[in-house]
Amino acid sequence: MLLLAADLVPHYLGLALPVAFTAAIFMAAARMGDDSELDAMLATGRSIARIAAPYFILALFVCVFNLYLFGRLQPLARYDYHVKMDAVLQTNWDAKIEENRFIDIAHGFSFSADRVEDGGRRFIGVFMERRQNGIEEITTAVRGQLESNPDTRKMRLKLEDGLRVRQTPDGAIATTRFVDGYVEDFSKTRAPYRDRGETATERTLPELWLAMCKTCDPDSAAEFHSRLARALLPLLLPLLALPLGMASKRGRRTPGVVFASLALLLLNHTLQFGKSLAESGRLPAALAVWTPFLLFALLSLWIFRGSLAWPGDSPVSRTVGVLERLIERLKPRRLSNVAKAAP
Repeated sequence: MLLLAADLVPHYLGLALPVAFTAAIFMAAARMGDDSELDAMLATGRSIARIAAPYFILALFVCVFNLYLFGRLQPLARYDYHVKMDAVLQTNWDAKIEENRFIDIAHGFSFSADRVEDGGRRFIGVFMERRQNGIEEITTAVRGQLESNPDTRKMRLKLEDGLRVRQTPDGAIATTRFVDGYVEDFSKTRAPYRDRGETATERTLPELWLAMCKTCDPDSAAEFHSRLARALLPLLLPLLALPLGMASKRGRRTPGVVFASLALLLLNHTLQFGKSLAESGRLPAALAVWTPFLLFALLSLWIFRGSLAWPGDSPVSRTVGVLERLIERLKPRRLSNVAKAAP
């Protein structure tokens, strides 16, 4: 189970990384404002753009990591998760061994039991058959029990009070009775899992590029542009988080947190929606995916430029201020109307 959970880490890391990076920039900017570091840097002639430069350098490193995360680690981990899940489902004895049902096990045997007990570990009325290279072999036993082989650490079947009948291609029949017998490596024959790359989500970025160029596969194109957009997203986050974190008053930062959270959530859903449109062939992949990305970039750039003239202020905080003043103006009118209506 731990290995299965480990394969899910890249997927959730890709979702959490933009939020964590935005929160880190926001808190760092807020800390500079609370400790008056921001005022000191501005007093020395540093501009907001110069203050933001280290965050953009850090965002560039995050983008490089994202290219590896989205471009290689996620598809490989997703395929590995499917392989492990398939192995778990196919080796679950409790679910696979049923009474009076034939299953294929190791060494070409077909296995059946009249009764299955102890969660698929003990059997009553065992029947086994194998046909290989013209030789037919039938084995029956009164009882059977699965146990671990201490030498190979694999499961083996112990048979008690059994009979083995073996017929060779020339028609000779040999019968053997035994009190105890073993079938080593008693495991259900598991079909190999399909090769990686059957779905676009399991392909790396170079593989998606080749499939997109050679076959014009819409799924590959949608997956390629979606991953690339998510990988480059950190470059836009300082434009959004830094002005919102430098709010001049602590009370003005709460709307910034809410706005940034909603903006990231909306971008995530619009990227998913654009990807689905591209996969269905309704829109070109580049248009469907990069349109919401470009709109988010313009929004972030507008907020950043709006804070250059008045550091510590932003279009979001100014909009919130206008709404607060409007609400304050409406309150006396409501109170006066209530007073007039009272008897």
